[in-house]
Amino acid sequence: MQIARVIGTVVATQKHRKFEGAKLLLVQPLNMDDTPRGTALLAVDGVGAGVHEKVLVVLEGRAAGEALGKKAAPVDAAIIGIIDEVDFDGSL
Repeated sequence: MQIARVIGTVVATQKHRKFEGAKLLLVQPLNMDDTPRGTALLAVDGVGAGVHEKVLVVLEGRAAGEALGKKAAPVDAAIIGIIDEVDFDGSL
């Protein structure tokens, strides 16, 4: 799982039948200090997240598809939570 911020929406007029009605969002993975980490990802929204919200993203096709209740769907990333607060003491 990763922490990310929703940075945009994606509109697809044609998509796999398993994704009909699903919202696609562009998310930017974040470091613990909220700075961007790596490249942005396309994720299927399972919780009603919006642009600028901090979210919890699950990666890996099978886990992502099952988190959305869409077994055997070709999913690489799924938003499974909206983060209200992160409390991190800095010791790892």
